[in-house]
Amino acid sequence: MQAKLYILISLGLLATVQALSDLATEVRRCSDNKPFPLEVRVDHCITPPCYIVKGSTQYFEIDFAVDKFITSMKTMVKATTLGVITVPYELPPEVAAVCPNLMFGAYCPLYPTEDVTYLFAFPIGEYPEIGVKVEIYLVDQDGDIATCFVCDIKVVKGNASGS
Repeated sequence: MQAKLYILISLGLLATVQALSDLATEVRRCSDNKPFPLEVRVDHCITPPCYIVKGSTQYFEIDFAVDKFITSMKTMVKATTLGVITVPYELPPEVAAVCPNLMFGAYCPLYPTEDVTYLFAFPIGEYPEIGVKVEIYLVDQDGDIATCFVCDIKVVKGNASGS
């Protein structure tokens, strides 16, 4: 009887953890009224700042809709520290490429009004342990922004967890 109870409790905890990881992260709009994603889920983070371990990869699931025919897309990131220093965050080409990383069987080209989910594997380098505002843009073949959002992160060392 105790074994059955233990299994039921374990399954309940597993379902709760999975449900929490599926909750949307509270991200903000980019400036200039750029298109905003339908939803963003940052792995292990609901309320920013998201605590990101340096030297790791942070996963973002980005749900967005397009308003035109798109044959290719890339991810661009800008990082702002100390509230005033903004620099582009260079991504390897295989990480920046959106189309190969679309989820649930989606692929490019994308058609107007299509909504998709993109898995962005954000590599976090060996950076100082500071707070950073990251702006993440998905840019199409014409240089138009398909979606954009801002998320605050805190780079930490070791095993840290966010809320």
